[in-house]
Amino acid sequence: MSAAAAAADRPRRQAPAMDLGALIADRETRIVVCCGAGGVGKTTTSAALALAAAEAGRTVVVLTIDPARRLAQSLGLVELDNEPRRVDVPGAPGELHAMMLDMKRTFDDVVTAHSTPERAQAILENPFYQALSSSFSGTQEYMAMEKLGQLRASEQWDLIIVDTPPSRSALDFLDAPNRMSRFLDGTMIRLLMAPSRTGFKFASAGFLLFSRIVSKILGGQLLRDISAFVAALDTMFGGFRERATATYELLRRPGTWFVVVASPEPDALREASYFVDRLSAEGMPLAGLVVNRTHPPATAALSATRAEGAAEEVLEAGGPESELAAAALRVHAERMTLAAREQHLADRFTSAHPEVAVRTVPAAAGDVHDLDGLRVMGEALTGPDGDTPTGTPRTRVLPARRG
Repeated sequence: MSAAAAAADRPRRQAPAMDLGALIADRETRIVVCCGAGGVGKTTTSAALALAAAEAGRTVVVLTIDPARRLAQSLGLVELDNEPRRVDVPGAPGELHAMMLDMKRTFDDVVTAHSTPERAQAILENPFYQALSSSFSGTQEYMAMEKLGQLRASEQWDLIIVDTPPSRSALDFLDAPNRMSRFLDGTMIRLLMAPSRTGFKFASAGFLLFSRIVSKILGGQLLRDISAFVAALDTMFGGFRERATATYELLRRPGTWFVVVASPEPDALREASYFVDRLSAEGMPLAGLVVNRTHPPATAALSATRAEGAAEEVLEAGGPESELAAAALRVHAERMTLAAREQHLADRFTSAHPEVAVRTVPAAAGDVHDLDGLRVMGEALTGPDGDTPTGTPRTRVLPARRG
């Protein structure tokens, strides 16, 4: 017996099943954050959950932080931008909207909303601000927190689904309040703010020396741009820090759930473990793990070993259909072996995280690129899931409410 066939015949570990249907139908669920490695179908999962929620009667908006265009394409839209766009879902009792984070546009909106017209114009025209708002490290995470807070505060949607970037940086927005505090409280920023707070004529000799050194390194004009920018944002940044902190706390409160998405591959499940550990360390509410693109066999009644043996017997017996029958049996054996490999990887995850609920979603026949495809995936995510890929019943689990 081959090693692969032996693996297919081993008993398989069970994990509690996640009831995503109940989760999104629950009116107390207000935010769902989908995170995971790249290439695992996270964006499609987010869109499918949003569509299922709209068809369950929710007024939902799905926000993608991933700059790829997959979400717009799957929802039948030409493009997405920083404003929610209505998606036509015929017959749905709820509503579905979709948008993609534009970090510069969001930053501009923050400046306009929290400054006087004169100060806002000065900030928006500042060369250093224009560079910061487009490409500065961490800006995307800050703006993701800002946009999520805006959507939640508007009360226009009773469910927000967030599709995070396809990398470990997907959870960097959790660091936004602390990173903002470190930025504001850093020595460099305090020195740059000093002239605006005390006046240049009262600046210390230390600051003047600092100014001359930095001016030589950065250039006098850039230093003046940075100083003017920081002075203009002196009061506004504090408000942004408070809002980022409030949004961070919102993510920890009842009504928010994180869903980790992975494919049945070693790297993706390693990333899933990282996300689970990180969320646990942050005290964030984890709904469970979606193992996407699995390959369950058509039946588990015939093991890989027996299928391989039967294929040999059929060929030995001969007959006009023997080769076709043997080929079908071998395909089944390969599928059983693949399912066993995927289950083995899932078992390793469950051994490390036995408390994490799991939902498996079979691989689609092709790419999901329209509402019909999203609907099929949504049914796989939220519909009855009484069986594992091997046909063994398992317990349905909805995460407990936190007080």
